[in-house]
Amino acid sequence: MQRKGGQKAVGTTRVEAPVRAPAPARAPVQQAPAPVKEARPVAAAPTAASAAPRPTFSPLIEMNQGEAEHRHFPRAQLATRFEVWVDDEAGERRFAASLLSVNVSVSGAFLESTFYLPLGTVLGVRFSLEPGAAPVLARAEIVREERGDGPEGRSGFGVRFLDFSGQTEVALARLFVGMRLRAFAEDYLKSQRARSLPNEVERVVDVLAAWELLKATSSVSDPWQG
Repeated sequence: MQRKGGQKAVGTTRVEAPVRAPAPARAPVQQAPAPVKEARPVAAAPTAASAAPRPTFSPLIEMNQGEAEHRHFPRAQLATRFEVWVDDEAGERRFAASLLSVNVSVSGAFLESTFYLPLGTVLGVRFSLEPGAAPVLARAEIVREERGDGPEGRSGFGVRFLDFSGQTEVALARLFVGMRLRAFAEDYLKSQRARSLPNEVERVVDVLAAWELLKATSSVSDPWQG
């Protein structure tokens, strides 16, 4: 059958996508800067040295060997700096010196010295039992001297404490009985009786009463004797 003259043959037709003009470039969007956090100091982790407990201050304690300035109290072999001075009747300072102690007790001390003052001279004294501790303030009287010819070959003089200022003698007493009192109080405060008391004052009174009862009923009744 013949095709009509006006009809075109059907072939494969290639259709191309229309070319689009490129979109105009957009300005870059500027983002708001992130808020700056304020730098905070970071606490340093405790070092082994700082975390370690402070060592207990415990000089060698020995019983009195007859020195007048120590009377019946024990003494501690303690080398600490004593500031000593003498005031006149008007309260004006007429003499001052810095001396090192050989030993100290609640009732007196022996101070190394190459000079001497008359026996009976009353001194003002200030000293600390350990670095950084609050000072002990007292008046003291010179009761004896040694000029290098004594049994221990030392030079200096012994002083007997007359009175203390501001209850600073408590720090001196703790040097000798503080460890025993602390151990006793810590143990007693764990008791059911102590925990049942209503406040701290009552607990302190109870501890003191228990301590005195222990002294009265124990074979070692004098805490100063160790």
